[in-house]
Amino acid sequence: MINISFLNLRVIKENSGRYDVSKKIQSPEDVFEVVQKVIKASEYPEENLWMITLDTKNNITGIFTVSTGSLNTSIVHPREVFKRAMLQNAASIIVCHNHPSGDSTPSTEDINITKRLYEAGEILGIKLLDHIIAGDNSYTSLKEQGLIN
Repeated sequence: MINISFLNLRVIKENSGRYDVSKKIQSPEDVFEVVQKVIKASEYPEENLWMITLDTKNNITGIFTVSTGSLNTSIVHPREVFKRAMLQNAASIIVCHNHPSGDSTPSTEDINITKRLYEAGEILGIKLLDHIIAGDNSYTSLKEQGLIN
């Protein structure tokens, strides 16, 4: 005989920020507003990657910190992103990260992870809508750059 563990998965709210919930996410500008006002990405001295989960009507259902890195890099794996998305029962997601340098130009690594996340989302049925890179009062949308369909 062996012991088998019964397990339970839970999402626990750690913090909250104010946002007009009647406002759906309809554009990269909307996401950047969340990044500035709720996440406050400019206050972080190192790269962080956050994921915003959305329901079928593009209402925000949650925001997760996925990765905290160093001054100019953050390690991201699709497994870590979509584990959180599945726990939140997300219909779609948007990822965003900050560039502490203030320059929102995407790096080669940013482009590569965006493509991997898009492909993983297609397989799992959780669409990646955009990847926003936040700089000093500016952002870059990888969807607007043509890197996400």
